[in-house]
Amino acid sequence: MSGWQIEAVIFDMDGVLIDSEHVWDEIRENLAKERGGRWHDGAQRAMMGMSSPEWSAYMHDVIGLADTPAEINAEVVRQMLERYSVEPPWIDGAREAIVRMAENWTIGLASSSNRELIDRVLEAGGLTERFGAAVSSEEVAGGKPRPDVYLEAARRLDVDPTHCVAIEDSHNGIRSAKAAGMACIAIPNPMFPPGDALAEADLVIGSISELDEAAVRQARISTLA
Repeated sequence: MSGWQIEAVIFDMDGVLIDSEHVWDEIRENLAKERGGRWHDGAQRAMMGMSSPEWSAYMHDVIGLADTPAEINAEVVRQMLERYSVEPPWIDGAREAIVRMAENWTIGLASSSNRELIDRVLEAGGLTERFGAAVSSEEVAGGKPRPDVYLEAARRLDVDPTHCVAIEDSHNGIRSAKAAGMACIAIPNPMFPPGDALAEADLVIGSISELDEAAVRQARISTLA
């Protein structure tokens, strides 16, 4: 039994708990067009998983906005907070899945969103106290697909990363979790499918409503095969 111990379940946020990837896409694309940037079809996919310093630098360096990365970050986050001002766009079944997981394991969050956005979402859902740790990739050295944000979540939870199961939707997220040594359950985002990285997940499910104790245990056992 100890060989496949599970100490924590760690969620991504955007695309797993809230339907927000298209909101990020819309806001950043509109900002780029308003300020003379060169938006391209692969921009959102390229930025998925990046920390805020990374994607704001991408908007400046690659998309070509004249604003500084700090100014770009501040404006995008301001608009995102406005979108969340009434109610974040929760994915059906997400809050119930968090409650189910918390009945069995310690719960963490490893998100590429900024701290202000994480706090707004968890507070709006009345879920702040459910999470033993919530980490933004802006608080670590590198964003996804680097493992930093997942490793920091495990450190704050005081658990072994190899005894954690991550819940992800994106190519960079899956690779980040696996690089941290965690089992990973993928819930593919149909708007931004994870591509080849999906094969690296230990279990693929169709929606977060399918996330239950059996799925978590199956994913963990798969890492030992």
